[in-house]
Amino acid sequence: MGALVRSAFLVNAVYAESAREYGITPQQGQLLCVLMAKPYGMGELGATLRLAKSSLTGLVDRSERNGLVRREPDPQDMRAVRVALTTEGARLAEEFYVETCRRVADLAGDLSTEERGALASLLGRIVLDNEVPMVFLEPPESR
Repeated sequence: MGALVRSAFLVNAVYAESAREYGITPQQGQLLCVLMAKPYGMGELGATLRLAKSSLTGLVDRSERNGLVRREPDPQDMRAVRVALTTEGARLAEEFYVETCRRVADLAGDLSTEERGALASLLGRIVLDNEVPMVFLEPPESR
């Protein structure tokens, strides 16, 4: 289990370094990557990112001020809003996503194809068994 915890620290460090180089926080990077799939309502976004309402509001506010996201009316519930990427946010999200995927893939660069497959299978089981929400899309070659 120690290796799993250490690998989480390693991936988090890569993620944070990548975010810093793109001028965003790791939390903004997560927000952008989640929103790549589709706009989300605030409640659904909070559950996906596992953030309290006040933390999520602050994150969305900062990202909106930076021109990365926008709030738009929810077509299903006119009292609610959805959060969507702006054009600039979508561009940054794509660049950040591609670069971060490359860096994370490089962590396993010395593993054989079979070892990478075994690692992906085992980690995938852990993620599914623990019902981890989709906070980062699968890299294009995996989709």
